[in-house]
Amino acid sequence: MNLFKRPALDTVDAEAALAEARVLIGRRVAQPARRAFLQRSLTLGGLSLLTGCSISDNDSVEAALGAVSRFNDRVQGLIFDPSRLAPTYPESMITRPFPFNAYYGEDEVRTVAEEGFTLEVTGLVADRRRWTLAELRAMPQQDQVTRHICVEGWSAIGKWGGVRFADFLQRVGADTGARYVGFKCADDYYTSIDMPTALHPQTLLTLSYDGQPLPPKYGFPMKLRMPTKLGYKNPKHIQAIFVTNTYPGGYWEDQGYNWFGGS
Repeated sequence: MNLFKRPALDTVDAEAALAEARVLIGRRVAQPARRAFLQRSLTLGGLSLLTGCSISDNDSVEAALGAVSRFNDRVQGLIFDPSRLAPTYPESMITRPFPFNAYYGEDEVRTVAEEGFTLEVTGLVADRRRWTLAELRAMPQQDQVTRHICVEGWSAIGKWGGVRFADFLQRVGADTGARYVGFKCADDYYTSIDMPTALHPQTLLTLSYDGQPLPPKYGFPMKLRMPTKLGYKNPKHIQAIFVTNTYPGGYWEDQGYNWFGGS
């Protein structure tokens, strides 16, 4: 993904503020009418109406951008259809090689030893314990060929295999009425998602890529693959999963990026 922390604004530039807001709000909403609605709302007047802030100083711009992001979270949450499937593709359309993406270089990919690895599951679940890779691989597996969409503007198609996340949550007795599922990763990344997305039929606890064990550069030992979310919402090198009603935030989200992150 190779994103960088959003710098503070030294001077207020209306066009720059709008460009930054468009990054925060996400550039992809599934249906044209929805996309048009969000784009129409993203004007200088719209920023002021949403926030009651002037855009004549740095703090007001930062507050306005944050308000737009929170507004977009609410809108995307309301229009998200948990039964609507993302497009799937034939294997002939897989992007080869599939791009590496992270907030660090490929030479800094985290290496997690398979021997002795366990996945910690905590929070609002009945079965709080650690899972081995062997136990996860013994669960029913499914494959999907879907498109990864990056907030930077590029996309790629890959083949992911693993456990349907809804099945895993059911297996551990998760409270599916809870608001959030959070993830902690071996590369110090962390993020969280809404429960409807966690239960979406295409949300996959990925253990393989293109028919082979998940390579380190794609997130070994496991990655959460969500074709309904932008790339930065798909955590890699997952070590811990927790279910909670307390907002957990995320690595990029805590720096100002949109939390819902729908693609």
